[in-house]
Amino acid sequence: MDHIEGETAAVMSLKDWVISVLISFLPIVGFVMLLVWSFSDGANPNKKNWARATLIIFAAFFVLYLIFAFLFMGAIMSSGGLDSMG
Repeated sequence: MDHIEGETAAVMSLKDWVISVLISFLPIVGFVMLLVWSFSDGANPNKKNWARATLIIFAAFFVLYLIFAFLFMGAIMSSGGLDSMG
């Protein structure tokens, strides 16, 4: 892993976590910052792991969204399209 024997990461304060989470909520900036924190060598390892986990969760939800969107659109198209709904 990324752990070096004898080296410990600085503890992130509550203020640091709140700021990080609030930044991650911003639509485009948050995603970019999650990428920066995930792949930056200078980021705190705790924040780095949190950012990676958040990106994995985002990716999983995006895949689920695509699956349901395709299933829903497939159901609409197989029933005759949007014309038969009105």
